[in-house]
Formats: sequence, structure tokens, C-alpha cells
Amino acid sequence: MPKVAFVVQRCGLEVNGGAESLCLQIAQRMSQYWDLEILTTCALDYMTWQNYYSPGVSDVLGVKVRRFPVAKPRDIASFNRLSDNIYSRLKTVSLKEQEAWMQAQGPWSPDLINYVKAYQAEYDAFIFFTYLYATTYFILPWVAQKAYLAPLAHNEWTLYLSMWDRLFEKPRGFIFNTPEERDLIQARFFNAKCEGPIVGVAVEPPDVYSAAAFRHNYKIDEPFLLYIGRIDPSKGCEELFGYFMELRSQETKPRKLVLLGKPAMPIPQHPDILALGFVDEQTKWDAIAACDIVVMPSPYESLSLVLLEAWAVGKPVLVNGRCDVLVGQCRRAQGGLWYTNKDEFLVAIGMIQNSVSYQLGLQGQRFVQSHYVWSKIDCDYLSIIPKDDCYNEN
Repeated sequence: MPKVAFVVQRCGLEVNGGAESLCLQIAQRMSQYWDLEILTTCALDYMTWQNYYSPGVSDVLGVKVRRFPVAKPRDIASFNRLSDNIYSRLKTVSLKEQEAWMQAQGPWSPDLINYVKAYQAEYDAFIFFTYLYATTYFILPWVAQKAYLAPLAHNEWTLYLSMWDRLFEKPRGFIFNTPEERDLIQARFFNAKCEGPIVGVAVEPPDVYSAAAFRHNYKIDEPFLLYIGRIDPSKGCEELFGYFMELRSQETKPRKLVLLGKPAMPIPQHPDILALGFVDEQTKWDAIAACDIVVMPSPYESLSLVLLEAWAVGKPVLVNGRCDVLVGQCRRAQGGLWYTNKDEFLVAIGMIQNSVSYQLGLQGQRFVQSHYVWSKIDCDYLSIIPKDDCYNEN
């Protein structure tokens, strides 16, 4: 049985992040086939990387997780100033400055780096989830000959730092979430061998979910738009709030915007905006079943699990048209519309009504049931590591 390490910046039931959730879900599945463990840090909060979990080995949903302490928490104000400085000199900034920025980006865990250096021979493969953090940048080069990278990349300014040119040439293979992500990486890194499957992740709604229970528990009678994820300007939430408040100023019938997730920005005090915070999985699925439209305003995504979850229960979606990945998902699924400005947002909301809403949701559901099932995804991951590479088989 191959011994495989997944490397990711955080891991835990309390962690609410796309890359981290993807890593844990895939780990749960592939533990059937591989002697697998997740190598990560003790951090919970992605802003500060403050140590939260105990170092050492623990079990998370049946997956072996080995955590290492973060040596230095991140001062977000100082880091933001550093990022502004780097961004303003993107084409001229030195490699030394970029690597200093990456160390500040974190999470910086010398113990994790030293562990991989010392024990790399015990593993047949390392799969790194997301390119953007120190856990990938400073570790992948040490194990490049048996490293696979799931970049989870989108068209953001950090991708154009020159330090990535060398890193993206090193992995033995890649794992992409969407065709758009693969095309972006191919266009950005001419010398990278962008070989590897387009995989994604399966979605499995619970056996029972209840729109009525969600509406009853939160006393919501009106139609509502639903946003799931970190409430952050970088996720398009500030723009969403402005567009929604403009929508409400023009509507006579009632409507709410319901937010599920941890806020990283002020939320407008508006009677029709309800922020419910971080909720458990059952509540999330109940909310999706109860909503009219799932909105995804982020301009930067490599794959939206939220869209797949919405389609899994037959709900239409509305996404930011400036994100090629989200538009691509909607086109392939024929399960949603997109907008690039306020007027298009308002028109799209008006279009997604009654039979149109039902048809979009139904088409999205068929798409998910055909393409995002575990049997297919298991096979895609099993194809990544050649059998001849499995030195530790027993």
C-alpha cells in the first residue's frame, strides 16, 4: 500500500476553508487505498496562524493528521503593508524580498519543514494542496521528485510573482479542479509540465435535509438569496452587499440575503441581511434546500464546492461573471447565470424565477450526478501515483 502525505496549511473540523476542506474530503476517501496522513500546522485562524491545536498525531474523521506548531503568528496589519509594497513593485521585486513575503504569509513552521526533510524517504508521494502558502513553497522543493501539486490557483496578483516560476517547474504532476484552472497555469508558466487530471470533488447531501426546519429555526418566511463562505471583501462580499441593497430599494415584495460563514469585514446593518455565522453541516444543507438562489460573488475561485452543493439539491446559482472558473462551471452545468455589474445582477435576479429557477436547478443536479461522484474521483486520484513508484507496498 503506498504511503502518501497530504500537505496543507490547516486541518481540523473547525477549519472553514476551501483548500482545507477539499484536502480532508479527499483524504477520507483515499485512506481506503493508501497509507495516508495529513501533514499540517497547529493553526486554526488563517489570519494570524495562531497555534490552536495540540502538536502531534490525532484522528480527524478517520484520517491521521500530524500537526506541527507555527513558530511565529502573523501580524496581519504588518503583512498587509508588506503585501502592498510587493504588489506596487511586482515586476521588479527581488527573489529575496518575495521569499521574505512568503515567510510572512506563512504559516511558518520550521518543525514541519524539518520533519519532511528528515522523513521524506518514508513516503512514496506528497500531494500539496494550494500553491499560495509557506507550507508548499518551502517544502515542495525538498520532495519534488515525488511531489504532486493541486494549485487551487486563480487569476490573482500573487500568481505573477516570479518566485513561482521555479516552483511550478518542480512537481512531478498536477491535480486541477477545472479546465479553466489548468489553462490559467499553462498560460502563466510556459515551462511547467501541466500533466495531471482534472478532478474536483464529489458532493453528497445528507439523507435528510429540511427547508422547513431551517425557516422555522431562523424565523425566515421570505424568499432569500444564500451566501456560504468567508465574509470578506476579497470574496466579493462588499460588492454583493451593495448590489443587494440596491435590489431591495427597487423591490416591493420581501426578500432576504442570508449569510453563512465567519465574517472578516463589517456587515451592513440592514433589515434584510441576516448573518448567521458559522453553522454545522446539517444546517448548511437545510439552508440550501430553503433558499431560492445561491449566490457566489467571488472573483477568484479554482472550484466552487458551494455551487456543486447547490446543484446537488436542485438549486440555481448566480455567480460573479469576472471569474472564469465560476462561469465555466455554470456553462457546463447549465445551472446558473452570472453578472459583471450591478445592472446585470438585478436583471439576473429577475430572470431566475419559477420555471426558469426549477430548470436551472434540475440541469445543475444532473450535471453533478454525472461528473462529481466518488467512483470517478477515486479512480482519478489512484491514477496519479504510478504503481512503480510505490516502494513501500506490503
